[in-house]
Amino acid sequence: MNDGMLSQDEIDALLKVGEEEDDMVKNSSDTLNSLSTIEIDTLGEIGNISFGSSATTLSTLLNQKVDITTPKVTVIKNTEINNVFDFDHVNIQVNYIEGFNGKNVLVMKSEDAAVISDIMLGGDGTSPDNELNEIHLSAVQEAMNQMMGTAATSMSTVFGKRVDISPPTINLEKSNGDKSEESISDEEQFVKVSFQLQVGNLIDSNIMQLIPVQFAKELVDQLLNASSSDGEKEAAVTAETEKSKVKTEQKTNSVQERSESAQYLGDSIDQDSSSIQQATFSNFEQVELNKNEQRNLDMLLDIPLKVTVELGRTKRTIKDILELSAGSIIELDKLAGEPVDILVNEKLIAKGEVVVIDENFGVRVTDISSRTDRLMKLNK
Repeated sequence: MNDGMLSQDEIDALLKVGEEEDDMVKNSSDTLNSLSTIEIDTLGEIGNISFGSSATTLSTLLNQKVDITTPKVTVIKNTEINNVFDFDHVNIQVNYIEGFNGKNVLVMKSEDAAVISDIMLGGDGTSPDNELNEIHLSAVQEAMNQMMGTAATSMSTVFGKRVDISPPTINLEKSNGDKSEESISDEEQFVKVSFQLQVGNLIDSNIMQLIPVQFAKELVDQLLNASSSDGEKEAAVTAETEKSKVKTEQKTNSVQERSESAQYLGDSIDQDSSSIQQATFSNFEQVELNKNEQRNLDMLLDIPLKVTVELGRTKRTIKDILELSAGSIIELDKLAGEPVDILVNEKLIAKGEVVVIDENFGVRVTDISSRTDRLMKLNK
């Protein structure tokens, strides 16, 4: 008989529903509270500085006005990535090899990547190909490599240490579920830094950066601790300077007295006993560059690159290697007088001949690979 009182089964059911709602609220709160307000602001400032300089590089590269707005920082779960990026897009993964131990991923819409690749390959960006092939992806990869190289340089200035990255990898993701073999990451949560990207009248879209939450916290911690440490060092230097001033004043009189007593000794010293010769350098012909070539060189001025000159290669068995000794001669696959290979970041970009400058070896560039050839070699 129902007398208005709840049965035990009804009470248990209500309690179960309440626990489920509490769990849902707790999970949502954990996600939102992954980063504090100061951490979010700091990450936004880091992104603003690094991508602000990258916009200049992209503008020079595409010969278009490029604007990147102030970033918006949010936290998303790995399980939400497919819902957030429910459109055709490309993922550009960048790994830090010096300064930091981490990675981040840039996400860009496929139609925006098509515009960039079309301009990189000599087009005007108004009628790009709808389907991105390997050549198009290589062109986008090269553009992102230049952008992230500039961003790494900016981060070096912000964090006060050398920051370097590896060449980025690029993958095409389809909204219909056809995805590349590599996933973005196995991290549980990411910080999503979203920028509004405008390239002339060709692109008005979003470009997003995904950073693992743990790596993002490390970036903030290093930056804030570095600032605090710099303040303590400055105070210590100021105190040490004051002490040194007092000691200097105390020693001034005695130093002046010793200087006066030893002044007469200077007359007996032959002032011409030593001479300084100016360094001499070999003269080289000045090469005239047109505006486009100069623009491309200016774009690379602040990007650190590893340049290698390869005289030749050969293959030997382990037995041959073990038999090597002082005086052994190894025959290479290059003929005498044949141009040597000039590689940048382990990619062949030019050929040259060996010259001698004073007492050092040098290489005079005789042939530079075309832009298409360089892009073809990126994925090899």
